[in-house]
Amino acid sequence: MGLKDRLQQQAVLLAPGVYDALTASLAAAAGFEALYLSGAAIAYTRLGRPDIGLVSMNEVVETIALVRDRVPTPLVVDADNGYGNALNVQRTVRLFERAGANAIQLEDQTLPKRCGHLQDKTLIPAAEMAGKIRAAVDARTSEATLIIARTDAVAVEGFGPAIERARLYADCGADVLFVEAPRNRAQLAAVTAELGGLRPLLANMVEGGDTPLASANELGEIGFRLVIFPGGIVRALARTAQEYYGSLARHGTNAPFADRMFDFGALNALIGTPAMLALGQAYASGKGTDA
Repeated sequence: MGLKDRLQQQAVLLAPGVYDALTASLAAAAGFEALYLSGAAIAYTRLGRPDIGLVSMNEVVETIALVRDRVPTPLVVDADNGYGNALNVQRTVRLFERAGANAIQLEDQTLPKRCGHLQDKTLIPAAEMAGKIRAAVDARTSEATLIIARTDAVAVEGFGPAIERARLYADCGADVLFVEAPRNRAQLAAVTAELGGLRPLLANMVEGGDTPLASANELGEIGFRLVIFPGGIVRALARTAQEYYGSLARHGTNAPFADRMFDFGALNALIGTPAMLALGQAYASGKGTDA
């Protein structure tokens, strides 16, 4: 089933955040139906920097391709603000789609953008964003590639203008609507009440962010169809890594941390090393996969 059809179903779709092929493979193995390639998570892990527009389009394209080579799971990709104007958006959509994105998320912030849960964001005019959404729709080669329109207007212009921006973006052809950072549960419910009849709606859960945390099922019950937890994996791994390095520095050995990590054999089993070596040997013998 394609992502477009899946979002028409009543059951909510939960997409965990990933940032590389390893995390994508682990999430897929856990049984998730879709994955969310987070721009913030790429910035955190690849650059060791905050989500303030530092990640380039080509860095994301490369990551999409690496993830897609590893897993077939539908992939929702954060494209920030399209890396420029409407013409930049079209190039972004073409490259992301070609690399393997199934849905491409665009936001209405100015350059440089900020994480949706940071303060002092600024927006482009709604009409300019409308043109960027139309450009994205025109650039995709398949209608199965979804365009997700995100507005950050709640923090800048207020809740009412954010709803009006989302309505405009739906009129311009966006397949999914994403009102970023509602401030409370009443606003979350109002998003679905105002927009639920127009398009499938996306909710973003950020630990410590502006929106109160809720489960995917809770959000599905009030009308959201897609729920993402984009940066949770990085927050979990960063804490574990900090504790691991602290332990190694104190003890000079990994022995005290051994019960919290895979050993060499377990990690190789997890990433499929035995199967790949066997496949390579089959090809080397001239027999291939039919051996």
